[in-house]
Amino acid sequence: MKLDRFYPIFDDVSWLERMLPLGLRLVQLRLKDRDPREVAAQIARARALCDAHGAVLVVNDHWQAAIEAGCAWLHLGQEDLDTADMPAIRRAGLRLGISTHDRAELDRALSLGPDYVALGPVWPTILKKMKWERQGVEKLTEWKALCGAVPLVAIGGLSVARAPAAFAAGADIVSVVTDITLNADPEARTREWLAATRPLEAAR
Repeated sequence: MKLDRFYPIFDDVSWLERMLPLGLRLVQLRLKDRDPREVAAQIARARALCDAHGAVLVVNDHWQAAIEAGCAWLHLGQEDLDTADMPAIRRAGLRLGISTHDRAELDRALSLGPDYVALGPVWPTILKKMKWERQGVEKLTEWKALCGAVPLVAIGGLSVARAPAAFAAGADIVSVVTDITLNADPEARTREWLAATRPLEAAR
């Protein structure tokens, strides 16, 4: 399955209700510090919305809830990998994306046969404090050579203006969080992203 080249991440299902009608085809729901019942309800709602709009839903971290909701995709960070039940995830048939920040993490991710690998932060990000400095587009080129056919996601400090450099360096997909959610007009910015990434997708 070929994933869309634009991959926004949202922290509440209400964002999906707003943004999926614009034509998004790949979204992540990243729920932090929520009650398990709310997590389950939001994931179930998100799956229904994505099914209705023909979009791929990726659930961040909550692998048990993703399995229970019948989801197809899961994203795990390195710390998530320490506690996730990988045999159960594989038995459920979940496709898997994994975050990486250095070579050891990439080697670990590739050993698990991921369906995509994310590298970040490519540029400085305001989303959260991270122990990793800016990776730079050069690292995307290095990572892509190591990933081979595994899709590579660029994340961290991405903007519409920076996207072409990320693609040129080897990224298959670009991912954003705050560039949409903190924008004064999130719908307009999402449309800008779709206009910027779909022509590139069609040309490949």
